[in-house]
Amino acid sequence: MTTGLQLRSLVSEDGTLELSLQEVTVPEPGPGEVVVKLDAAPINPSDLALLTAMADLESATQGGSAERPVITAKIPEGAMRLLQGRVGQSLPVGNEGAGEVVAAGDSDAAQALLGKTVGLFGGETYGQYRCINAMQCLPLEPGTTAVDGASCFVNPMTALGMVETLRMEGHTALVHTAAASNLGQMLNRLCQAEDIALVNIVRRPEQEQILRDLGARYVVNSSSDNFFSELTEAIAETGATLAFDATGGGKLASQILTCMETAAARKMTEYNRYGSDTYKQVYIYGGLDMSPTVIQRSFGFAWGLGGWLLPQFLAKAGIEKMLEMRARVARDIHTTFASHYTSEVSLSGALDLQTLRRYSRQATGEKFLIRPWK
Repeated sequence: MTTGLQLRSLVSEDGTLELSLQEVTVPEPGPGEVVVKLDAAPINPSDLALLTAMADLESATQGGSAERPVITAKIPEGAMRLLQGRVGQSLPVGNEGAGEVVAAGDSDAAQALLGKTVGLFGGETYGQYRCINAMQCLPLEPGTTAVDGASCFVNPMTALGMVETLRMEGHTALVHTAAASNLGQMLNRLCQAEDIALVNIVRRPEQEQILRDLGARYVVNSSSDNFFSELTEAIAETGATLAFDATGGGKLASQILTCMETAAARKMTEYNRYGSDTYKQVYIYGGLDMSPTVIQRSFGFAWGLGGWLLPQFLAKAGIEKMLEMRARVARDIHTTFASHYTSEVSLSGALDLQTLRRYSRQATGEKFLIRPWK
């Protein structure tokens, strides 16, 4: 256990992305650290920005060998302006994963994890080993495998963070876009358990069916000719004044705010030229659509549009709330927070060009899991 393979992403000065597998030294764990032999790591949308660096994957080429593939691709000039801070750096990829603790420092917290299966969050998980602070590990309950716990941080903690944000800010119901995703399905189960009304926005009929099969009551298709009126009715019935938007670009955030205002206006007893005084908030937490976010002002003045990221929320919520959330994830990892994968790939398989193009499309219903020892 002196070295291990690790997937790395490099942006060069000439605007070329290089993805490769590198042999790296496994550090000796410090007093409060552990070394995890990684067995499973999911490919999440939040991993792709670092991995692919906005490169043009359709014109990418593959070289190297079957065991050590190398993918190169050109990065558009506009994107390079945003990537100057990482030029020349070979960066490890992967936000979360799970595996067995095979070495530990001498602190009580580290020693308590030795031999246990844990989930972890903190980067560098697309590799065979990860040396990490013991506090960044979540001990999984007996009978929970690394595959079960591989996605125990990003999606579960995001879903819980959305519900906690709703409570902290005084809302009673919420709207979620790209709602048939793994995260969206998880949020549906959580809201049903918490008796919170959830309005789901999807793009295709088959996505509607996924959610209705899960018992979702409010599902609206953004490609429908009646989208605006259907969304307004769902918001009026639930009283939703908070939305989390995974798409980011286009007019969707603006449309949600307009529908919220339309629903709120129905309750007004007299005209107000500034619109309703019902506060409406949309948080953008993803970038499925990288086009500009277009806001068409038709929803008064009591509104907000901002960004939302899990690490920022956790810093605001505090350590006690974070530990409470983590404990719930570990307890309900087989039910509310269960994740399902359509494909498993090795580290070298993750750098197969056709496979890379598939998981980079972020198609609903497809989720890939990296198994570093396959």
